[in-house]
Amino acid sequence: MEFVSRKEERSDVAQTRRERRIGASFGIDFCALNGENRSMAAPSSFDVADISPLAWRLLRVAAGYDQRSVEREVDDIVQAHISMLESGTRALSRPRREELFELYAAELDADQIEALTTYF
Repeated sequence: MEFVSRKEERSDVAQTRRERRIGASFGIDFCALNGENRSMAAPSSFDVADISPLAWRLLRVAAGYDQRSVEREVDDIVQAHISMLESGTRALSRPRREELFELYAAELDADQIEALTTYF
């Protein structure tokens, strides 16, 4: 049995996210190339304008992010932006919301996203 530290585990997760972002920009599905069987939601199948503040929070939490980790993952987004989006006091631009949605969708399957965006 091999021991994997939390730091190594986080590094692997970050690497996977980077690969997905880079692959998406070139139209490459690294999950398929690596033989992973994950039914990720197609970000284009959901309209970010229709996502409620509560659903944004639930998507973030379900994807395994806290506000600070989103801040580290997405350029030009700070914790306050996430907080305002999730409280409904202020909206982000559509491109920023789409980028957030793609980040969350990479960690969730289509059924999870549909349930959170439909019922909340």
